[in-house]
Amino acid sequence: MVLVSKKNCFGFLIVLLVMRSAEDPALRAQFDSWMSCTQNLWTKGGMDRNKSLVEHLCLYGVIKSKRVAEVMETIDRGLFVPDGNLAYADSPMPIGYNATISAPHMHATCLELLDEHLQPGMRALDVGSGTGYLTACFALMVGPQGRAVGVEHIPELVAMSIENIKKSPAAPLLQEGSLQIHVGDGRQGWPQEAPYDAIHVGAAASDIPAPLIEQLKPGGRMVIPVGNIFQDLKVVDKKADGSISVRDETSVRYVPLTSRESQLRDY
Repeated sequence: MVLVSKKNCFGFLIVLLVMRSAEDPALRAQFDSWMSCTQNLWTKGGMDRNKSLVEHLCLYGVIKSKRVAEVMETIDRGLFVPDGNLAYADSPMPIGYNATISAPHMHATCLELLDEHLQPGMRALDVGSGTGYLTACFALMVGPQGRAVGVEHIPELVAMSIENIKKSPAAPLLQEGSLQIHVGDGRQGWPQEAPYDAIHVGAAASDIPAPLIEQLKPGGRMVIPVGNIFQDLKVVDKKADGSISVRDETSVRYVPLTSRESQLRDY
């Protein structure tokens, strides 16, 4: 549930401004082409717009792997964004209950970081699964022999996510049980299906929760935003011997990883 990735947004804006003001005809032509593509993005039907969104993310280097592009094309973001919102804008969108669905570029970034840990037969945990979009992507990537588990502490969002997934190509995996969405405190993970090859956390923690580190499989990876006012997307790798390494990927701004009561206090 991300608000903005400063690294991607600011860098992208600078690139566009340079292209727009450039005297080089080739750069100006590239800028005009991008603007034309952007205009087309809002005049197409749902799946066409979703495909165009993925193509934009590929064009600007956010999506690098074929698997990530394919799964984001297959799972239509429009099914997971409440009506009345711009589902295909590269921006976070409100989903109710003081929660958001992350911007597409952040979904793509996290999928890229976790790609090697979302191979067929592997297990993935999505903490703060919201409307179910990223959990559905995980499920398609790990396949029917794997396991994709979403944990969300707002029961209404769990119900919404299940209905959303039923409309998507991930529906058979939900029916078979390899895709699961549970009501629970994501800070505690979901030990019933642990250990996990991949863990994604969609809200910012003050510190990395110990239960999530415990539930990460040796050789596995977790991506989690950490911080309060200033936040970084952390990449947490557990080595074969159980030791942990942590590195910063980018600066971000997420809603806090907190209790249900705190999240709903002003709702």
